[in-house]
Amino acid sequence: MKIAVDAMGGDYAPKEIVAGIELARDRYPEIEFDLYGQIDQVKPFLNETTRINLVQADEVIAMEDEPVRAIRRKKQSSIVLAAQAVRDGEADAFFSAGNTGAILAAGLLIIGRIKGIDRPGLTTTLPVINNDHQDQFLMMDVGANADTKPFNLYQYAILGKYYAQTVMGVKNPRIGLLNNGTEADKGDLTHKAVHEALAQATDLNFIGNVESRELLNGVADVVVTDGFTGNAVLKNTEGTALSMLKLIKNTIMAGGISSKLGAALLKPTFKEIQTKMDYSKYGGAVLLGVKAPVIKTHGSTKAITVANTIGQIKAMLENQIVDDVVTYFSDHSDDMAAAKEAMQK
Repeated sequence: MKIAVDAMGGDYAPKEIVAGIELARDRYPEIEFDLYGQIDQVKPFLNETTRINLVQADEVIAMEDEPVRAIRRKKQSSIVLAAQAVRDGEADAFFSAGNTGAILAAGLLIIGRIKGIDRPGLTTTLPVINNDHQDQFLMMDVGANADTKPFNLYQYAILGKYYAQTVMGVKNPRIGLLNNGTEADKGDLTHKAVHEALAQATDLNFIGNVESRELLNGVADVVVTDGFTGNAVLKNTEGTALSMLKLIKNTIMAGGISSKLGAALLKPTFKEIQTKMDYSKYGGAVLLGVKAPVIKTHGSTKAITVANTIGQIKAMLENQIVDDVVTYFSDHSDDMAAAKEAMQK
């Protein structure tokens, strides 16, 4: 396997990206890495170059750059060159912690979407904290498409099913539609149309509408939503978790010696809670629906998350998720056309 890596993307690039790739190289001896970036900045952080190739990229797409314009104008950027390598078959997957919009644009405009998929979606894996039988769930879309049609959400359910089966190891994933109530007639016209279509799909284990307050309790294995709502829910979940941890810490510090002694005794428990809520251990967000794995991690990603994400990419490649999706949409092109027409009425 070979993975094309944007070494310049992220708040701590290239240092943490390189450190993470070196960790991943030691974990996964079957993987080779092409690091795209400014070699004079990347090379000093490399301990050795075994199975790591440096490729010069004269330009860098910054976080504040307008995504599509940057992809079209900065042809020698690390993001563009890495994506082109995947498109041309020189690498099997593309990884970056850089500008989210630019990564999505590179996936769509350079690598290209799978035939039959209208709009690829961005998916992320989140922890389940109140379910002994389940430790994670998948949510899609979390930001690739702000404006989404019913047919797009229908296809997200199919894409999410394949990811949950192949990467997460869930045999018959429960698929829920994120809504403002669990009743079948809840939501706007879009959600009602999606609910009806998913309920009629014989090859999906659709469990109906799910509410956001139940997500971390493991109500579903795959949660389908539009990109605007999914991104808002994701950021709210992250913010709430961080705020609660900060509240606990501040309360302990203000509680005097007895609170601090109690906190010391509970330190292993707090550490366990922190570990369980850390979704970075599952890897990065995946753009599903394009012709090769495109994976994006948070801008503040550190080395351990980079290494974990490489493990996620390895699982995607080993289980041939893209090939399975291509085959499914090719074999079901008539079904897709019928479903799309029905949801447009």
